[in-house]
Amino acid sequence: MRTTEETRLPQPDLATVEIGTVLQALADPVRLRIVRLLDAAGEAPCGALDLPVGRSTVSHHLRTLRESGVVETRLRGNTRVSRIRGEELDRRFPGLLTAVLGAAPAARKNAAAADEERER
Repeated sequence: MRTTEETRLPQPDLATVEIGTVLQALADPVRLRIVRLLDAAGEAPCGALDLPVGRSTVSHHLRTLRESGVVETRLRGNTRVSRIRGEELDRRFPGLLTAVLGAAPAARKNAAAADEERER
């Protein structure tokens, strides 16, 4: 019988991960959206994430997030289920994930241009 440890894909020990690595992983808009979706869902397989990119691209982004220490991925049958390593990340980088997830998205350029037009 396989244990949970055997079904977990390789991931780094967060004690060896630099903050720049985590920030770089979170800087990509698709990866940030994945993290927000996983935060809301708790855990999810690749195919359950509503993203504007193909499955292979989602898999690539999840791998990048896993290799940077942001998510943990486990095998459940033929499905890879991912979750945020929230508690571990908060111990290593206190408040980082809370700040990133709580940050408001940037205003769209078109919306800013429309606001300027209304002010004239």
